[in-house]
Amino acid sequence: MNGIKDESQASGNCYPLGATVYPDGVNFSIFSRNSTGMSLLFFAYADDSSPTHIIRLDPKQNRTFYYWHVFVPEVKPGQMYAWRAYGPNDPRNGHRFDGNKVLVDPYGKAVAVPERYSRMSAFQPGDNTATAMKSVVANLSAYDWEGDEPLGRPYAQTIIYELHVGGFTKHPNSGVDAHKRGTYLGLIEKIPYLKELGITAVELLPIFQFDEQDAPNGLSNYWGYSPVSFFAPHCGYSTGRDPLLGLDEFRDMIKAMHRAGIEVILDVVYNHTAEGDQDGPTFSLKGLDNSVYYMLEDVGSEYANYSGTGNTLNASNTVVRRLILDSLHFWVEEMHVDGFRFDLASILYRDENGKPLESPPTLWDIESDPRLAGTKLIAEAWDAAGLYQVGSFIGDRWNEWNGRFRDDIRSFLKGDRGAVTRLPARLLASPDIYSHEEREPEQSINFVTCHDGFTLNDLVSYNEKHNEANNQDNRDGLDHNLSWNHGVEGPTDDARIEEIRNRQVKNFIALTLMALGTPMILMGDEVRRTQGGNNNAYCQDNTISWFDWSLLDKHGDIHSFVKRMIRLRLNLGVYREDRRMSLNQFLEHAQIQWHGVELNRPDWGQESKSLAFTVQREGTGRIFHVMLNAYWDSLTFELPRTPTDGKSWRRMVDTYLPSPSDIFEGVSAPLVPDSTYIVHPRSVVILVTGGSD
Repeated sequence: MNGIKDESQASGNCYPLGATVYPDGVNFSIFSRNSTGMSLLFFAYADDSSPTHIIRLDPKQNRTFYYWHVFVPEVKPGQMYAWRAYGPNDPRNGHRFDGNKVLVDPYGKAVAVPERYSRMSAFQPGDNTATAMKSVVANLSAYDWEGDEPLGRPYAQTIIYELHVGGFTKHPNSGVDAHKRGTYLGLIEKIPYLKELGITAVELLPIFQFDEQDAPNGLSNYWGYSPVSFFAPHCGYSTGRDPLLGLDEFRDMIKAMHRAGIEVILDVVYNHTAEGDQDGPTFSLKGLDNSVYYMLEDVGSEYANYSGTGNTLNASNTVVRRLILDSLHFWVEEMHVDGFRFDLASILYRDENGKPLESPPTLWDIESDPRLAGTKLIAEAWDAAGLYQVGSFIGDRWNEWNGRFRDDIRSFLKGDRGAVTRLPARLLASPDIYSHEEREPEQSINFVTCHDGFTLNDLVSYNEKHNEANNQDNRDGLDHNLSWNHGVEGPTDDARIEEIRNRQVKNFIALTLMALGTPMILMGDEVRRTQGGNNNAYCQDNTISWFDWSLLDKHGDIHSFVKRMIRLRLNLGVYREDRRMSLNQFLEHAQIQWHGVELNRPDWGQESKSLAFTVQREGTGRIFHVMLNAYWDSLTFELPRTPTDGKSWRRMVDTYLPSPSDIFEGVSAPLVPDSTYIVHPRSVVILVTGGSD
């Protein structure tokens, strides 16, 4: 860039936003309504303390409406750049312009992070050039997709596995080459594991470029819910420091997943950014046009905090809406992702004053966008300020994380009083929540654990959270976990306690995978991964959070059970639909009978801890009989008669039994010749008859 003069630059175009590569140079465009001046900076290296070149944009020549733009000849992909925005520093009116701060392009497709990067320098007064993130010019058209396309798998055939790109392979015992551990390429090496387990979709914790230093007391932001850019893949998950490497390696991962028949769903954070509140740093949006991009309070000096992280993106503003839609288009069209899970999606319901809207424009834009028509959309249908919309989220396309499923399944298996009355709805895709919408059963994303909270092992091993490692005096994280340690807090050598914990883990897996809806499993639950009782490990980029691959041997019985339970669900197909069918239609066509230990006499009492039911689908010829015992003693259940076709019940699942007798498939499943079945304490039994074996 040396030698290019300010006056030689063409005025450029206001569209497209960001840095657009042409044969003879690059067009730069950025939005800022309230700025009075704008400078484009070029750098040779991420750690440069000063730009190699500065282009000061002329408001008369380089501004159209609220868009600043310039065409710079000779610029090539790989060029590092950033912006400075000038204007009023008037917090009372919402303006926080600071010409000393280097700003990342909101539409930049790659971000360079200097070795000396400092979040603190973005807080403090003065120039932060040497320690600030920079954007990088990227040419997206150069990548060879080799005919790859998103897979478009139906929800009814989907098994979601929520995983962390870094934590999946960072452990030294992962078997991944050291330079690939914790990267997109490292994840590629574990695709055979996912395939063999039976996973059909991975839901990746945030991979947008995020601020790893956004954590307390010198810890690291591990989960990634601290976005700096909505377009750039996190460069910390690439194998080298070249910022463009992350783009190619992310796409290599997508392509490899698709070849294996696995979809990729991104956990996206469009509700807040890493810039925090009025005391937070300035990375991008705050310095470009704070009053436009964020919801503000107290006239404009403070930030609305519906996200619980310090700020809330002003998603109802037309500019922010466009930013979100353009980001989604980018990840689908340029990066070939298959779907999105929207973190704290209910925030997108709120208007500029924080009031929930009946018809939120941003969500309707996403719902109706033709470019997203084949994309999975999953909402975390609540926010941090009490707006809870599970079952009432807008539209015809949004599936929802079903927090009621999580809580009610936990409560039943724990043996809580009155929990049995809520169980039928959860096992049948929650018709009490969703049937009024005439949606397909798979609208309910069923899970009992996710990244936020206890792992499945810890759910059955701890009564209380143990977050001391987070350096917040164990004040962070939820106190209400519906967990149970079964007699000892944490690890134990007591074989009796370990046996019941193992059984409870299988019970949770069995109910999640047999329930009507779309199942989701947390990374490592299939091998009883533990976080030592930490239920808020967002700041633990270490063995507390990483997948410990030695557990595959230690808890191979659980891994085998999960694998076979997934196969059982997909192969038996009692819930699989070849055509779209609403939840109401499914329930109308299914014959469901509820029982207790006696046939047709379910016990709905507050002290009841058992339930049985029989399900038959028209046209399948297959009948399921399920018995659930959350009691501390064995119970003898009466069995319904099988049809007069000479076939008997086969025992497919009994979680009380040791591996491999706990689960069978097809004709290998043992026959049950008696008219009763003893269901042992705290166990799940599934019997099947009829259909093709």
